[in-house]
Amino acid sequence: MGLNSCKSGKRYIIKNINAKGKLFYKLLDMGFIDGAMVEVVREAPLYDPMELKIHNYLITLRKSEATLIEVEEA
Repeated sequence: MGLNSCKSGKRYIIKNINAKGKLFYKLLDMGFIDGAMVEVVREAPLYDPMELKIHNYLITLRKSEATLIEVEEA
């Protein structure tokens, strides 16, 4: 399942990142690594972007970027 389809208030484990190039390294630098726990805090009123909690800090990510991150429910 993609991170873009996850519900607020639930925790997920990152399984794979399907990005390439600069975006891949940007996501790695922000802490999106395999096995990391991520929680969807909330979504914007029009559902883009979404606020995520990973490694005890908050990140705002576009839905187009979140589609590239495969997760499973924890």
